[in-house]
Amino acid sequence: MIELADLRADCSHCAALCCVLLPYRKDGGFGADKAGGVPCTNLLADDRCGIHDRLGEAGWPGCVAFDCFGAGQHVTERTYAGRSWRDGSADPAEMGAVLTVQRLLHEMVHHLTEAARRVDDATARALADRVLVLREGDPEALLTIDVDALHEEVGACLRAVSRRIRQPAGVALAYADLAGTDLRDRDLGNADLHGATLIGADLRGQALRGTDLLGADLRGADLRGADLAGALFVTTAQVGGAKGDAATALAPWLQRPGAW
Repeated sequence: MIELADLRADCSHCAALCCVLLPYRKDGGFGADKAGGVPCTNLLADDRCGIHDRLGEAGWPGCVAFDCFGAGQHVTERTYAGRSWRDGSADPAEMGAVLTVQRLLHEMVHHLTEAARRVDDATARALADRVLVLREGDPEALLTIDVDALHEEVGACLRAVSRRIRQPAGVALAYADLAGTDLRDRDLGNADLHGATLIGADLRGQALRGTDLLGADLRGADLRGADLAGALFVTTAQVGGAKGDAATALAPWLQRPGAW
């Protein structure tokens, strides 16, 4: 199986695809509105970000929280073999669509790989291997994948693994709106919080061992002193949008936000 570290974004091997091909809006945590296919005004000629070391302070928290799961470098070096929007050898609109599909595939593989390793799940391993084969397709093949059907299949597998791990099961709070809620005194071990809205929630000091956080919105959540090392299906993008500190425990495959 692939190593989870191999699913980390590596901007040094990407042609700044997310900074050019993807659209963003100011109300989504970005410093301006931008259409897809238009280079970000902070993008330098060498495909590096001119404000990367101060994105949060400059009003670009959306960039801090964004994670392509390594799809950017894969599209640049493998799918298009070095052809780029910059020299006109690749169509920007097509590349943007391919990047979107690849990012979804990489995110699925990330979760499936974690699931397989936590409980040695054969179904998760087989499904991850299948998705890895799909990501090697050419642009035409990638754009004809039924991503919705695949996402549903992957979701069912992850839910089954989650139920196996979370025994005895904790509180059921899937898709709950807990924005701004003080959760410090709640027992959230083995809880089902997948898809929950935790924007600005206070989770300081929480022990989230076995807690399913798949797709939970952690923007602005206070994770200072919290233990997320054993939480399920947490991503770098999720923690990148949250508030943490040196005492916040994360799984070793996650990139620790620089601001922590």
